[in-house]
Amino acid sequence: MTTPVESIVERGHVAQKVYEKYTQAQVNLVIEAVAWAILEPARNQELAELAVKDTGLGDVADKFKKNFRKTLGLVRDLSCAKTVGIISEDLKTGLTEYARPVGVVAAITPSTNPGATPINKILNALKCRNAVIVAPSPKGYSTCARLLEFVHQQLDQVNAPRDLVQMLPFPITKDSTNELMRLVDLVVATGSQANIRAAYTCGTPAFGVGAGNVSVIIDEYADLGDAALKIMQSKTFDNATSCSSENGVVICEQVYTKAINALEAAGGLMLDAEDKERLAKVMFSGGKLTSTLTAQYPAVIAERAQLKNPQAKLAKFFMVEEQGFGPSAPFSGEKLSPILTVWKAADFKAAQETIANIYAYQGAGHSVGLHTAKSGEVMETRAAILAENLDVARIIVNQAHTVATGGSFENGLPFSLSMGCGTWGKNNFSDNMNYRHYLNITRVVRPIPEHIPKVEDLLKDYFSCFPQS
Repeated sequence: MTTPVESIVERGHVAQKVYEKYTQAQVNLVIEAVAWAILEPARNQELAELAVKDTGLGDVADKFKKNFRKTLGLVRDLSCAKTVGIISEDLKTGLTEYARPVGVVAAITPSTNPGATPINKILNALKCRNAVIVAPSPKGYSTCARLLEFVHQQLDQVNAPRDLVQMLPFPITKDSTNELMRLVDLVVATGSQANIRAAYTCGTPAFGVGAGNVSVIIDEYADLGDAALKIMQSKTFDNATSCSSENGVVICEQVYTKAINALEAAGGLMLDAEDKERLAKVMFSGGKLTSTLTAQYPAVIAERAQLKNPQAKLAKFFMVEEQGFGPSAPFSGEKLSPILTVWKAADFKAAQETIANIYAYQGAGHSVGLHTAKSGEVMETRAAILAENLDVARIIVNQAHTVATGGSFENGLPFSLSMGCGTWGKNNFSDNMNYRHYLNITRVVRPIPEHIPKVEDLLKDYFSCFPQS
């Protein structure tokens, strides 16, 4: 007897076989139509409100901005991408590359972004002539279901099969999600590390993301006011639901006091040792991060943790000082809330070492932020030092980290809500997940004139050092 999940996957295969015959122009029209499912302001507002109402996470206005900017940026990226027919041809090598779909994609999505992440994966999959089946988190089910209603309306307008975009039926369970992952052709997973491990072990080719725990450095050359403002904007956006939200800041000793003052002027509140302990008891009950304070407003956090500082309910974010790393210093890990851990470092080298220690505990592979000189040799040198020595896939320089890491109109990264962390983060890619990960490529290989190099030419440096008798 066919299971509900098997039926959904089969319908996806049927729709995909129709869709793979579409021309590039037809595919592009589908992309524009489906993007309007969430870019249309009234729909976006409804989805943002529903996301916060049903998940209890984040901020409606920020969800609206995220839905809009991330989708707009993605459509910009996709608008000039060629995904049908010949995508590359090199007469010198005799190679021609053809874009081919992968088939049916399972999109595993988190509760933190129940609208933005599904539409991102849907658009990437459709751009490459795939069908896609979304497996939302249980809390994100209602938002995803409403999004798909809008998507289906848009598919109807361009006469594309509705079954190109489906989702698992309610209730969402681990069993149904695991069955989906086993049956499809490709899995793209964003969310908890438990979900990522399940994707990697399901037997289907899979892309997954690494754990977040982003830290940033403020060095002695930084514009402290600008750095503090960017950190505040990033740390408070959507109540820190993003894996790219700063969890820690390492400040060089020379500017430590002034940097703290700047962060306080931007709305941060440094908690004393007693309030830090009260916060830890609620946030890390049982020694592990709980969901009690996840993506909550500072006033809610202050109330739930019973903070005594009279300014706690007025702060935009909280700061706690830390010296250590690892399980014995739980604030050195990811917090998914507007709480920023602060370390003091003797100098830039010590700051780099502190970041390495933090990521050895949690967050390896993701990214690091650097607030330093606006331009010139200092900026370039220090960014290069981090790029050559830290196990991260991205060095975000003088930018609001949450905005910049997933692609921004002010940098060249692809727009994405899923960041690969390389082998450091136990991922098989280190890019921002983008449409290329949803493609197969077929190559035509032609004969070219034979050229066989001489051994002595290829090994000339070796032979010059070690002459052969």
